[in-house]
Amino acid sequence: MNDERASATGFRDHLIRYGGDAYPEVVEKASGSYVIDAKGRRILDFTSGQMCATVGHNHPNIVAAIKRSCDSALHLFSGMIPRSVVQLADALAKILPPPLRKSLFVNTGSESNEAAIKMAKLATGGFEVVALGGSWHGVTGNAGAVSFASDRKGYGPGMPGTYVIPEPNAYRCPIRHCRDTCDRTCMKVGFDLYDMQSTGARAAVIAEPVISAGGVIVPPAGYFDALAEETRKRDMLLIFDEAQTAFGRLGHWFAASHLGVTPDVMTVSKTLGGGVPLAAVITSDAIEEACHVRHFAFYTSHVCDPLPATVGLAVLQTIEEERLLERSREMGDYLASRLVELQSRHEEIGDVRGMGLLRGIELVKDRETREPWHELGALTTTRCLELGLSMNIRRRPERGSVWRIAPPLTVAREDVDLAVTIFDQALAEMKAVVGKRTGR
Repeated sequence: MNDERASATGFRDHLIRYGGDAYPEVVEKASGSYVIDAKGRRILDFTSGQMCATVGHNHPNIVAAIKRSCDSALHLFSGMIPRSVVQLADALAKILPPPLRKSLFVNTGSESNEAAIKMAKLATGGFEVVALGGSWHGVTGNAGAVSFASDRKGYGPGMPGTYVIPEPNAYRCPIRHCRDTCDRTCMKVGFDLYDMQSTGARAAVIAEPVISAGGVIVPPAGYFDALAEETRKRDMLLIFDEAQTAFGRLGHWFAASHLGVTPDVMTVSKTLGGGVPLAAVITSDAIEEACHVRHFAFYTSHVCDPLPATVGLAVLQTIEEERLLERSREMGDYLASRLVELQSRHEEIGDVRGMGLLRGIELVKDRETREPWHELGALTTTRCLELGLSMNIRRRPERGSVWRIAPPLTVAREDVDLAVTIFDQALAEMKAVVGKRTGR
């Protein structure tokens, strides 16, 4: 069968649909900040793949690392530790906030959070885990149970002992208390409710430093100090899920270092692999020892594999050599300034927020009432793609219509300008379309 016809047939007829919107064309290749589809169209990728290609698609250092691994080892028996895994663990220990220094390497963020929750349960002897509203920690058993951004319905009971506290969203306060300035009442109310329900078998609190899938929510100053204190008061472990915030996305190696709050356990994934599946759960000597003596096991087919570890080393090397932490802060500030310009021209942009190169744009029908404008968001997202810009939008009735923008750390200034130009045009055109339909 002709390759082109086979691709089209497989795309339409032989793939299980796994959530989200599938692009209308097969993608042939990717490079830097762009992907190229089967029709040869260049699409500016402002999601870095699935937020993973932090150093750009197919970075030469990543390609070279994969080739090196092909000459040494791709996969080993899970009890054999390859040199690249030892080197990556050592490299991470040098940049992690102490006392975090012990790593276990797996494949995905879901896996790393599964391992982190298992470790917390084993170390504490409890089973209750508290998460923030709007969180996204994965799709597997434990990780899916503590994910509250979406996709919870229809699968039956989740993990026993799962609790949620309201997220600190000052723009759209979940407890209808504040507006624009969060005073952490949401946290106090949340823990009061948890304490009423708890059986006393407390294990962990898990949180993203920036709540990404829930609408790019940046908690207020002091929030994580207070969260850490509430966690300690209950003899629980604090887990930071830094899948989207580590390794430069916010302009720092880790959000924990920037916040000055060190969790008991940290998970990293997306931004470590440069587009290759790689994740890690990281903890202290003391917690690792406590888990080990209680026979901690997370023995998978691809735990501590050599190829992804080799790539992870190349990602860290690239971030250092190309000074991408500084670049993330610089380009993040530039992107934010351009988005604020757009906000001044479009009343429908209610809020612009974020850090570094993780930014959010919230779309509303009215800036005073802040009613989400889901229809306009969906139409504009589609039009952006037609014009050559891939944008990721979160459309949740209770959390608004929010574009999540995360270009590679290597993004050029002219790419930011192009993205803003396309977005400006698409939003103006779709406002006109909706206006004709509704008389607005």
